[in-house]
Amino acid sequence: MTYLPILIPVPLLLFAFIGTLAGLWRRSLAYGAALLGTAISLGVATAGLVVVLSEGNLHHFLGGWDPPWGIEYVLDPLSAFMAMLVTFIGLVVLIYSRQSLLHELPERVVPLYVLKLLLLAGLTGIAVTGDLFNLYVFLEIASLAAYALMAVGGRQSAMAAFRYVVLGTIGGTFYLLGVGFIYFSTGTLNMADAAQRLPALYESRAIMAAVAFIVLGLGLKMALFPLHVWLPDAYTYAPSAVAGLIAPIMTKVFAYALVRMFLTVFQPDYFRVTLPVTDIIGWLSAAGIVIASILAIAQRDLRRMLAYSSVAQVAYIGLGIGLANPLGMIGALLHILNHAFMKACLFLIAGGIRFRTGLVDIPLFAGFGRLMPWTMAAFTMAALSMVGIPPACGFFSKWYLVLAGLDAGNWVFVAVILISSLLNAVYFFRVLEQVYIRPLREGVAEEQVREPPAEMLAPILVLAAGIIILGIINVVIVTQVLYPVTEPLR
Repeated sequence: MTYLPILIPVPLLLFAFIGTLAGLWRRSLAYGAALLGTAISLGVATAGLVVVLSEGNLHHFLGGWDPPWGIEYVLDPLSAFMAMLVTFIGLVVLIYSRQSLLHELPERVVPLYVLKLLLLAGLTGIAVTGDLFNLYVFLEIASLAAYALMAVGGRQSAMAAFRYVVLGTIGGTFYLLGVGFIYFSTGTLNMADAAQRLPALYESRAIMAAVAFIVLGLGLKMALFPLHVWLPDAYTYAPSAVAGLIAPIMTKVFAYALVRMFLTVFQPDYFRVTLPVTDIIGWLSAAGIVIASILAIAQRDLRRMLAYSSVAQVAYIGLGIGLANPLGMIGALLHILNHAFMKACLFLIAGGIRFRTGLVDIPLFAGFGRLMPWTMAAFTMAALSMVGIPPACGFFSKWYLVLAGLDAGNWVFVAVILISSLLNAVYFFRVLEQVYIRPLREGVAEEQVREPPAEMLAPILVLAAGIIILGIINVVIVTQVLYPVTEPLR
């Protein structure tokens, strides 16, 4: 059982190599390798979560070297939860990807599947590592894979990817500088060991600088407002199957890394009292929620609307972190899960519409509700969840954030959450009005407007069903997985 933490990213790395070799012989084998590697990783992550919840945390020391000298991999409720989320969304999007990539990029499917495996390996590695520098290694694996995936869609996507490379490199450098300050001050890179040594050094300027660099670096990576400038173009112009994978999980994993620093490496009061980090994150997030939601309303391109919506949704997570109380952290972590399902569903739907019609402008979707009933029903479910209407899962994470704001006596944050739900309703109901009320536009051929292939529609419907299921079982997730995580805040 102690091997379970390392066995989550290893199949993804192994099948990235196998998929490369197999794809040179037959391109279709790369898809099979990607599916198999992701399915194995999901199985291990699921088993790991079950074991952790029933028996306690799992620790694996790479090469048999005990920490702090060796690299430690850890499965606790939070890391197992994140690893399972990343691999599940990865598997669902991979199933969707085959038809989408053959339609958009038929000559590049082999490297794309390999890069997706490397991306998932990097993200799961971030989730399970217990070493500060090893987290940087996985961060770079995931980032390099994401840069390449985003760049293959054409000239616009290449320019967006270049901006992401520049800002992402700055973010990674900031994080590494912070880790360097911690290492020089404590002599260790192991998270648990550093957590024991840091309290005696909290007044050190080196440690204060480390916190500043780490928060800035991870803030850039998670697109925390106003460090989000790379995200709208990257999500808009990336291939459909790439945006459908990166948008739901990548920024959320970096948000998880920030939570891990807050709860595990540093004592929460250091971020709450000694340095006003959580206050800064909270107020920037509050501004980001409102501004990004307004910008989403202004968009005609569905993908760009969803991109600005993603900035606002990441800010919800930042708001929960900024509130820095148990309810706020539960709301933030629950929103990581809920938003992954909602945004994956929405981006896959945008890709499905583009697959059939080639259209991305919202006014051109008029009348699609009658011709694409299952796809638009899934869109409706995801949109209602984004607005925060029960029993969809999006309501419950917002509810915990509202309760956290009330508990903290911060009425501004409560008002921001309520106002943002109204803004979400404006831009999503605008789409619903087009697809269900407006007649089909002239020049749009009715025979072209039909459901995407079953291989693409099935993942969309699975995610839409998941939005309802997560809402129904949210109490189980909170009590069994997320509540224990907030122990340091109580």
